[in-house]
Amino acid sequence: MKKLTFLLLITGVFVLPGCKDYVDEYVTYTVNEPVFMSTAEFRSAVDVEQPRSIEKQGKIVFYNDFLYVSQPEEGIHVIDNRDPSNPKNIAFVELLGNADMHVRNGVLYADSYVDLVWFDIDDPAKPEFKGRKEEVFPQAFPPTENGYGIDYAKSMDRSNGIVIGWKTVEKKELVRTYKPRWWSWGGVSEDMAYSSAPSGGGGVGAVGSMSRFAIYQDNLYTVMSNYLGIFDLSDETPRKIGQDMYVGFDVETIFSYKNCMFMGTPTGMIIYSLEDPLKPEYQSRITHVFGCDPVVVENDIAYVTICSGTFCGQTANELIIVDVSNVKQPKHIVTYNMESPRGLGIDNGTLFVCDGGLRVYNAEDPRTIMHKDNVLAHFKNIVGFDVIPFNNVLMMIAEDGIYQYDYSDPENIRQLSRLPVGK
Repeated sequence: MKKLTFLLLITGVFVLPGCKDYVDEYVTYTVNEPVFMSTAEFRSAVDVEQPRSIEKQGKIVFYNDFLYVSQPEEGIHVIDNRDPSNPKNIAFVELLGNADMHVRNGVLYADSYVDLVWFDIDDPAKPEFKGRKEEVFPQAFPPTENGYGIDYAKSMDRSNGIVIGWKTVEKKELVRTYKPRWWSWGGVSEDMAYSSAPSGGGGVGAVGSMSRFAIYQDNLYTVMSNYLGIFDLSDETPRKIGQDMYVGFDVETIFSYKNCMFMGTPTGMIIYSLEDPLKPEYQSRITHVFGCDPVVVENDIAYVTICSGTFCGQTANELIIVDVSNVKQPKHIVTYNMESPRGLGIDNGTLFVCDGGLRVYNAEDPRTIMHKDNVLAHFKNIVGFDVIPFNNVLMMIAEDGIYQYDYSDPENIRQLSRLPVGK
């Protein structure tokens, strides 16, 4: 009996819960925690108001002589552009969480964080709210802008409402229980798309090279968080087509050209065939150095810019030109060093690039764009963001204004107007 008692005491030394031969170690980290708004309040916050000053540059769409300008996270400005020499700000559509939009047959389609909404714009001064499709962009979040990750689990908890912002929180956890948070570059980012032959009137609007929305035939295509979504617009109410298609590679750009959809990623361009518009089929991929990349296409030539100094890129600032006449085997033509290029556009061989202001080139021969005879103009001291060339008028949204230029004579491009942006 004494021997048994001794053994139990010895065993107890090793199982007492308070005994340990290590020191707790902690990790401290900073994370963005979501700020919520109730779902009911969020979805009721849609209104058409008197015009407001444009406080921040955003995405742009041109349709039937009117410009629609996104005020990131807040809504859409309506600009009467029938006289490009004297554009007039005529209305503001309050729409929380807006970043992207497109127009087809007199209907403006726009994102509102997780939802898709649409407006009748037969009277551009009085857009009429027509409907909302809920939860079609479930991972669409406000930008964080500080580089920290987000608390993904809390952000996806819809019982708290809709995420409309962030609060930066410092946390401390035991090393042995710490699990790294999902990392985000900020949810809604400056992603891109472009239709190579914008109509700007009639059926489909013309979008800038920073849009994530593209239209082909009767369908709206969207790219967000590695996924491609398709909406059938043939009826009054958009119809979601199946499940979102995973395309990966952090897809951030989309544009339609002929019967193909070109998607830009931080490391390259992916091409999908739209022979069956409801079942895009992968064709090929061309890679480039890490960086954000808006793209435009004309005459089977794709123009891609890469910019450093953003969440997307590192040190590359380039204009890349690619032959896409064979979408299964795209061929690199030439790469030019640039200053800090962003949005771009092309119309009938004239290339416009937001780079150190606005640069304009004769692009008839892609291999000689930088020859002095092909540099048509350089408007300096402007921080350009995106452009839409249409009917000999170039519309550019910049940090301090919406600039417009007459390029009917490419050898003598002249500024028509500037509508202020910013406080």
